[in-house]
Amino acid sequence: MKYVLLGSLGNITKPLATQLIKAGHNITIVSSHADRKPAIEALGATAAIGSIEDIAFLTSTFKGADAIYAMIPPKWDAKEWKQWIGGIGKKYAEAIKAAGVKKVVNLSSMGADLPDGVGPVSGLHLAEEALNALSGVDIRHLRAGFFYTNLYSNIGMIKQGGIYGNNYGADVPLTLVHPRDIAAVAAEELLSLAFQGSSVRYVASDERTSKDIAAVIGAAVGKPGLPYVEFGDEDTRKGLLGAGLSEEVVRNYTEMGVAARTGLMFADYKKHRPQLSPTKLEDFAKEFAVAFAQN
Repeated sequence: MKYVLLGSLGNITKPLATQLIKAGHNITIVSSHADRKPAIEALGATAAIGSIEDIAFLTSTFKGADAIYAMIPPKWDAKEWKQWIGGIGKKYAEAIKAAGVKKVVNLSSMGADLPDGVGPVSGLHLAEEALNALSGVDIRHLRAGFFYTNLYSNIGMIKQGGIYGNNYGADVPLTLVHPRDIAAVAAEELLSLAFQGSSVRYVASDERTSKDIAAVIGAAVGKPGLPYVEFGDEDTRKGLLGAGLSEEVVRNYTEMGVAARTGLMFADYKKHRPQLSPTKLEDFAKEFAVAFAQN
């Protein structure tokens, strides 16, 4: 089988490619960075170097593929982030149609059932819609939880401020997932290609509150009793701006935090809660401790 994977050598695409190559399949990895070509080829995959905004490039890369793994990377300088994400979804859909691909596994997010109010995830809603509009193409949307690896961005706060905080709320259960658990699910879907029509599969590894996260990662890095601080939305906005993020990105991230705090983000997930994947918060905390020591 021939698979084309978007996402370069990211935390999901690299382990996904490794699993598919080990199973004996022909893999092409799309990357916008030419310097990734040697590492991609070292895995045993073919590198397709080009822009995900170039429909002609995508079409030529997708041709002959039995299935595509699609994902949309962040764009920190986007002027209208949600619309940019949705626009990339439309480009993917156009290229998939032109190339004649019939099976797509698409990385999405919990909250993508909602057209607005969930920050950048609202853009993934638009991308899902664009893919769902394809005729004769089977789409499996993997709506993933909050990546454990996003917690690395809090290392500075923990080291300098001695706290862990966000605007998600102290006691709201957050749905967390390890990228390698997503890769395992994506591999399962791509190897079987049993999905038909347009369907959704939620992917999660653990369900824990922000207080839990503070306690577990605090203990792992030698800071038992690390306090969790719930930030107001305005304080969140100011903090993210101070970290150098653009007003557009800050507005979307703050909105996503509100959606988490109110439960809006997780409402549909709770109706379709999956069997949890293996990597629990305590498992990831060991990885977090290594990164914490190195930064």
